[in-house]
Amino acid sequence: MEKTLIIILGPTGIGKSDLSINIARHFDTEIVSADSRQIFRELSIGTAVPSPSDLKRVKHHLIQNLSIHDDYNASKYETDALEIINHLFKSKDIVILCGGSMLYIDAVCKGIDIIPDVNQQIHEQILKGYNEQGIEHLRFKLKKLDPVYYNKVDLKNTNRIIHALDITLTTGKPYSSYRTGQKKQRSFKIIKIGLNTDRQILYDRINYRVDKMIKNGLIEEAKSVYPYHQLNALNTVGYKELFDYFDKKSELHDVIKKIKTNTRHYAKKQLTWFRRDDEIHWFQPSMEKEIINFIQVETQKK
Repeated sequence: MEKTLIIILGPTGIGKSDLSINIARHFDTEIVSADSRQIFRELSIGTAVPSPSDLKRVKHHLIQNLSIHDDYNASKYETDALEIINHLFKSKDIVILCGGSMLYIDAVCKGIDIIPDVNQQIHEQILKGYNEQGIEHLRFKLKKLDPVYYNKVDLKNTNRIIHALDITLTTGKPYSSYRTGQKKQRSFKIIKIGLNTDRQILYDRINYRVDKMIKNGLIEEAKSVYPYHQLNALNTVGYKELFDYFDKKSELHDVIKKIKTNTRHYAKKQLTWFRRDDEIHWFQPSMEKEIINFIQVETQKK
């Protein structure tokens, strides 16, 4: 049997974690996380990290193994994830990759261009400029220094603009010059399983999950990392809205409402990204038996 990586992907709140655990148990294998925020040990509630009991049921990798203070990106994730996946393939025919972070999934499937390390002092200067003058200041800077990437990037995505400026100012070369877009070959087969459902059902799940996070202590968790709110790792839905509440810029009920709205927007963005990929096989989250049967058939094909 050819070594096969099963990718369980989809929008936030769709039920990827529960399904991946059941599938991993069925195939007696382990799970590698493709979630760019579950990787931080300080963030549990707001990132929906699997419960301790779930983590005991199936071994997970790349969950809460870093600090929010660590410098990390998709390129480093590619190296870490492939090392774990290839190690697991020594004893497993199937490995599960589960998550919704689009760049992390692409890093494993296609590879990420080699990007130089960032100068921390420059990074802090960029963050200072953002905190004092806002996103428009960064957009203007990026347009001047790297117009090619400026015309491609989502100008609402603060993280990507900051990252591009990090690289450009650290190296003296435009960030776009490092992006070759060449797909790397992998030594294993990849099967992508996408989860989706009716939009209203998904939105109801998201709203319920946010309420549950608040009940389980998200406010206290956000408060514990508030002193470091300028870190890139904390520019994350659920935390950045609560930071406004701590700064007395918003009322709590408005903040909770905004978390739900921004989470729904993120889910929509994920689906838009994933729908461009015609290699994804789509299922409803409840179709566990059908997904397992599909995997069994596909893994037998040559």
